[in-house]
Amino acid sequence: MQQIVIFSGAGISAESGLKTFRDSDGLWENYKIEEVATPEAWQQNPKLVLDFYNIRRKQVIEAKPNAAHFAILDLQKKFNVQVITQNIDDLHERAGAKNVLHLHGEILKSKSIGTDATYPITGHELNLGDLCKDGHQLRPDVVWFGEYVPNMTIAAEICEKADILIVVGTSLNVYPAANLVDCVNNNCKIFLIDPKDVSLWKRKNVTHLKQNACEGLPALVKELLEKEKAF
Repeated sequence: MQQIVIFSGAGISAESGLKTFRDSDGLWENYKIEEVATPEAWQQNPKLVLDFYNIRRKQVIEAKPNAAHFAILDLQKKFNVQVITQNIDDLHERAGAKNVLHLHGEILKSKSIGTDATYPITGHELNLGDLCKDGHQLRPDVVWFGEYVPNMTIAAEICEKADILIVVGTSLNVYPAANLVDCVNNNCKIFLIDPKDVSLWKRKNVTHLKQNACEGLPALVKELLEKEKAF
């Protein structure tokens, strides 16, 4: 059974109404990135950081998976499918994706600043004074700019085994995550779904579908399933 890896980014969540930090002049929901999504921001104003992620978490809870998320379910019936996502929401899981690896953490979880242990968040708020069982303040379990990406090694190993890589909803501008495209073998077929021009000139076997996620991914899934049926 062929191994399909889906590498998803903020664009797929944007079609469910979740704004991305690249939407407008580096602002994310009217906040500067350096004020809410860096270790320095946490040190300088942890309440502002928590308040920002509380807003984002509420939006995630209220958002719903879209056609691109649901298209993956059909792939799972015929292929081994692994999702690697840069997104911190749970829309892939809510749509029914079985194997999801989050590169940049999960907004519905918290992390102890003392032990790095993670805990689910009840409701949408995480506030100053919310402590782990060992008495340490809890922070969002997300990877901030400038922090190490712990799941990169696992993601690279998954990509090395891919027969097909589908890149959807990412401009490949966020590193080190964007380096995953270079981890697949030379025989791996790459499908890039993005309405804009994205440079993948170093790679062979690249098919660029200039569509958004909700159009391009269901159409590609249908094509792959029809080819599988033909064999």
